[in-house]
Amino acid sequence: MPARPVKLTKTEAAAPRLTCVRKRPTMRSAVLLSTLSVALYASATAAAGFHQTTEWDLKPSLKYDTLCILNSLSGDPYYLQYYNESFQRLRPQFTEQEKTAFKNIKAKIKDQHGEIISAKLALYFSVVNAESLDDLLRVVRDSSEMQRNLQATSYYSADGWKSYEEARPDLEAALLALKRVHFDQYWERNIRPAIEEREQAIRSTLPRYNIVPAVESRLGWPLPSNRITVYMLYFSEPHGIRITGTNFLTHYSYPFRIVMRNAIHELMHPPYDAAHNSAVKEAIESLRADPFLMDKVEHHDRSLGYNTLEGLVEEDCVQALEQNVAEQFDAGGDLKGNPRQYWAEQDGGIHVLAVALYSLMQQEGFPAAGEDFSRFLVRMARSGRLSSGHIEALNKTFFTANAPK
Repeated sequence: MPARPVKLTKTEAAAPRLTCVRKRPTMRSAVLLSTLSVALYASATAAAGFHQTTEWDLKPSLKYDTLCILNSLSGDPYYLQYYNESFQRLRPQFTEQEKTAFKNIKAKIKDQHGEIISAKLALYFSVVNAESLDDLLRVVRDSSEMQRNLQATSYYSADGWKSYEEARPDLEAALLALKRVHFDQYWERNIRPAIEEREQAIRSTLPRYNIVPAVESRLGWPLPSNRITVYMLYFSEPHGIRITGTNFLTHYSYPFRIVMRNAIHELMHPPYDAAHNSAVKEAIESLRADPFLMDKVEHHDRSLGYNTLEGLVEEDCVQALEQNVAEQFDAGGDLKGNPRQYWAEQDGGIHVLAVALYSLMQQEGFPAAGEDFSRFLVRMARSGRLSSGHIEALNKTFFTANAPK
């Protein structure tokens, strides 16, 4: 599922948060084109459906905050480190039967299938028009429209739908519980105003970042829209979550740098079409022979997701692409950040393929000569530069070369 924990710097983590619920802080490719070349490129990409501009929209969402709070209401310790105060406030209001329903959602989605509750449900519900608790209940009781709409996307799978169906009765019970305790009214009074205030603080800055053309040039295909909708939530920590379309979920308190990095990152999912590109599929499968990478797949906190080779490879490809695009828009280190520190610490250092791909991108000057990421990945795999032992070697070189003096 396209979701990832968000890493904040110490300064960012100490920033003020809403206290009514809880009190806690969290190469570049220099392509120099002549005026004529730029005009020709713009004409060609426009004709192919590629975009030249980026439009931004910021919104709060009761729908997605409701689905995200299910993580912590299940009693999952991973999320209670972020939302224990909310959990302790709400839990006494639920009956024992309702508490069991919340726990069952975790058991059926996370424990049995290794999926992230909020990421899965937000993705599924993004294909239907359901904004209120009553709307969500209507969809849960009859999910046929959701299934049809989801089947029209690249995110549908029979196994994924099965885990949703297994959790559906408990999801209905959980939503009824939230309705009974008037969670929607609490959200409108306490959560929405704080999010809307934060929106105003960053809205004027967004137009400077025309990221859609940069993302499309890496992917090799146009996005469905050049309008990016950022749903700013309260209960989404610690994840940034991609849903259908050019939309994603982020936490309202994250600094602008994190919001922008999330936008770049989530638009890149998926970075290839492995289901219809046999060369990409073979390249991914070839990575299974690397013990250094497979150790990361098999030995990490399963709450993070990335519990299959395919899942970790997709995430690492996107992380490398994110860093590549961020550096294109970097101004004084605001977006570039510190990739060495980030990959050393993020998710316990499991993103070793991201480090290797980013290093190869720098060596190769990616993107260059119109090569999109799918072709780049296949070329690196076929050339042996991602064969067994090379990913570890690239990591050693990266962290040694970027070590503090």
